[in-house]
Amino acid sequence: MGSEAEIQGPRKPRFLCLHGFRTSGHILKTQLQKWPQNVLDQLDLVFPDAPFDCNGKSEVEGIFDPPYYEWFQFNKEFTDYTNFDECLEYIQECMIKHGPIDGLLGFSQGSILSAALPGLQAKGLALMKVPKIKFLIIISGAKFKNEALAEKAYSNTISIPSLHFLGENDFLKPHGTDLLKSFADPVVIHHPKGHTIPRLDEKGLESMLSFLEKIQKEVTNQEGQEKCLEEAL
Repeated sequence: MGSEAEIQGPRKPRFLCLHGFRTSGHILKTQLQKWPQNVLDQLDLVFPDAPFDCNGKSEVEGIFDPPYYEWFQFNKEFTDYTNFDECLEYIQECMIKHGPIDGLLGFSQGSILSAALPGLQAKGLALMKVPKIKFLIIISGAKFKNEALAEKAYSNTISIPSLHFLGENDFLKPHGTDLLKSFADPVVIHHPKGHTIPRLDEKGLESMLSFLEKIQKEVTNQEGQEKCLEEAL
């Protein structure tokens, strides 16, 4: 008989999932149930709550029950951020606690964070105690508007595999489209909805499954290389 790992098969890509502003990990987990089971079954998803309690009205009030959380706070122009360093440290703690984390999945505020973190990590400005982020799934994304932070996050092309959802009626669509310029070969799924996690139509499902197949191969190949290295030692 083979080992337990051999019986279970290759490890699934593990994603830390960053929810939207004034929502929660549980709410994001519920929202992702719109995706087919054959998609969700291919991912190992971790749903932390953001570190700060909601300090204002949540837009999902009446749709999803509280509690609600925030990753950080910001001014009306979205150019000045409060508790941002604490947020980055908290995400790193989550990655250590739930590791190994292969990628980030983000929605709305969580997607803005997720898309910026690989660039900040590459420059030694965030997540220095954890392995490099290898994959991204960005739903209703955008860039940070703070110029100093944007320069650090997006000045170099982000070359890791990334999947981006753009909603035709999403108020962030222009910003999500602009974000694509910072990525090498982004996979894009267009949908007709607004600022939401969409269901997958036939074309979107095909793109999603192709992306998942690609990242699974990378995770499996890395595991194989690590195993060979262990045996060599």
